[in-house]
Amino acid sequence: MKYIILVADGMADYPIKELQDQTPLEAARTPNMDFLARHGRMGRIKTIPDNMTPASDVANMSILGYNPKEYYSGRGPLEAANMGIEMEPDDVAFRCNLITVSGDTLVDYSAGHITSKESKGLIKFFNEQLGSDKFRFYPGIS
Repeated sequence: MKYIILVADGMADYPIKELQDQTPLEAARTPNMDFLARHGRMGRIKTIPDNMTPASDVANMSILGYNPKEYYSGRGPLEAANMGIEMEPDDVAFRCNLITVSGDTLVDYSAGHITSKESKGLIKFFNEQLGSDKFRFYPGIS
């Protein structure tokens, strides 16, 4: 038997005026999801343990069978492992976003969805200015 787990993380969104006050999901054509709903089994599970921040990384660990209360140590180590960065037991990994600010105001959480190619140059600059043999920046994807 084959299984497909569809995690609808973030699909709810907000109603948009241009979509006649529907959410993007409400306005979307969804024949494949409709097929899965008709022919599969559906259910809901609690993926975020009590007293943990509701976030996709915590939920995905839970879905894949890892107890987040035991194994979760933040998004940084997960992304570092995904990028093939080898870490020692005493190392700490932080995940950071490049952002856009205007004065003291955060304007955009993703620097205008900067490309991976563009971000590599900035990360190289950060390493030249702030990096050391104990502290490094690594460019991610997107």
